Amino acid sequence: MDTSFIPLEKRFRGYLPVIIDIETSGFNPKKNALLEIAAIIVEFNGNRDLQITERYSTHIIPFKNAELDESALKFNGIDPYHPFRMAVEEDEALHTIFRPIRHAMKRNQCTRAILVGHNPAFDINFLNAAIHRTQNKRSPFHPFSTFDTATLGGLVYQETVLAKIAKAAGLEWDNEKAHSALYDAEVTAELFCRIVNRWKQLDSQPLDGRGLRD
Repeated sequence: MDTSFIPLEKRFRGYLPVIIDIETSGFNPKKNALLEIAAIIVEFNGNRDLQITERYSTHIIPFKNAELDESALKFNGIDPYHPFRMAVEEDEALHTIFRPIRHAMKRNQCTRAILVGHNPAFDINFLNAAIHRTQNKRSPFHPFSTFDTATLGGLVYQETVLAKIAKAAGLEWDNEKAHSALYDAEVTAELFCRIVNRWKQLDSQPLDGRGLRD
């Protein structure tokens, strides 16, 4: 088996896919707080199969005057001011997440990171709002392009709900751990890798006389 490092530069047009999941205090990215963020970096192994290589997550202190929707907090089970959360300010959280992503971009010879998420419009809107609030000038992410595992799941597994796609793909799903940013990001990353690797296998099959694959 070839175990040499294979950069991702050409697989996604120079983008490094980074799986992001975010937990918040509501649905308005300008008014509601970003409470948790998790980032999963995926890279090629020696067989050019995509796999998880790094995991990062952090709890975040609500920004000043942020609105905290009780129904949202009940849904995700987060107490924003619990002393054991070990939460940090938004700018520190973004620095913690962005730094290893930039390192991964460099070694994979990628020019930008692209957010991979499940219904990622929610995640990228909250991420962009936090970037704007903290005036972060070093975001590695494309500001609006994303990969969506809900769409990919509908195409490959005929399901769009993350839990149902995971089960259809043969992945484990634990309802007790769901709605933790790191757990949801890990499941989404496993799903994304599985779909990309499955496509590689399909794409390698020879075409028949009609231009179709078996």
